Amino acid sequence: MTTHSATLAIDEAVQAHREAGHDVLHLGFGEAGLPVAPGLAEVLADAHLRNGYGPVAGSPQARAAAAGWFTRRGLSTEPDQIVFAPGSKPLLFALLAAIGGDVVLPCPSWVSYAAQAALLDRRVISVPVPAEAGGIPDPELLEQALRRAAANGARPGVLVLTVPDNPTGTVAPAEQVEAVCAIADRHGLAVISDEIYAELSHRGTVPGPVRHLAERTVVTTGLSKSLALGGWRIGFARTPEGCWGRRLHQELTGVASEIWSSLAAPMQAVAAHALSDPPEITAHITAARRLHARIATEVHTRLLAAGARCRAPQAGFYLYPDFAPAREVLRARGIATGGDLATALLDRHGIATLPGSAFGEPDTALTLRLATSLLYGATPRQRHRALTAEEPQTLPWIAPALTRLGAALGELTTGRSGPPPRRGRG
Repeated sequence: MTTHSATLAIDEAVQAHREAGHDVLHLGFGEAGLPVAPGLAEVLADAHLRNGYGPVAGSPQARAAAAGWFTRRGLSTEPDQIVFAPGSKPLLFALLAAIGGDVVLPCPSWVSYAAQAALLDRRVISVPVPAEAGGIPDPELLEQALRRAAANGARPGVLVLTVPDNPTGTVAPAEQVEAVCAIADRHGLAVISDEIYAELSHRGTVPGPVRHLAERTVVTTGLSKSLALGGWRIGFARTPEGCWGRRLHQELTGVASEIWSSLAAPMQAVAAHALSDPPEITAHITAARRLHARIATEVHTRLLAAGARCRAPQAGFYLYPDFAPAREVLRARGIATGGDLATALLDRHGIATLPGSAFGEPDTALTLRLATSLLYGATPRQRHRALTAEEPQTLPWIAPALTRLGAALGELTTGRSGPPPRRGRG
């Protein structure tokens, strides 16, 4: 039976809690939490009469803009390598369908990869990530897992990487990305590189797998994170050059033609504009990157103070703490799993998170994923203030949320009882 996506389920649960009058601090949903960038609403309004179907892969203007966008980032690209979709999620599913074979995933990894593999009746070969960062499998363990999988009758066909990573908010070191790509090459795997957070790397460039396995790496991305346009559903992919890439592009557009036909024409106009990198768009992304880094760092400090192990944030707005050091204290409070921990935070403190089990970890792991981006404000005005503030962590709606989170974490991990969740709309 297909279950509800964990990220969407927690968002709906939070809305239900709020409608019941509870004040919930929402750290469970990966929405970028920022206002629409300057100029995009006007582009969308101007394109509202474009109500006809277009080419499956996207309009010539949108594909040319996407090709130029990749090229300016050091990855030479032609328009006929681009495919647009209503979000990157259907692109990922279509790519898994088009490439074939069982799916190799880092663990933990974003909730939808394994779910999409299951929908296609593909096995998942799960490999732990290295200590340094998430998003890629540990190279040594990957080699072992592939050999073991082949011996057990699996047919590994595609390796999915996230650089930067969701759920850990980290960027894998370049040498580890290179090592993983070399293993993929030896085993004849294709690579899907989900780079939707690449524009939000806190410290600049991202070591993309396509640099190491160009002829068999597909890059997927979109505008939902860098420009906070999740509800506009604009995703796109770059297929490789060469014979394999051309065949894949044909397969991918074939799948797309039967599922989504084409990205909505007004959204293609938005994409063509945004991907041309006008100054107001690049400035907006720079400000978003700075805000994400600042607030994620503030939350990271509070996680460490509560005794959790947690990689420092390097991209986007995610953190992935491990509360194993507090296992005995938590057990005494009836908390034995990551699910128990997430439930306790929601029920006792009104703080929504997701357990590591949603990302492929065992139930016994005391891990959580926290998304910090919905701390920026409840209204467009507050979010704009957060985006432009020199010290956003001091704003009167962000500072109390940070204090509340730190207190709740401390109460759970020290064994002290905390107050019940506050009432009133959040």
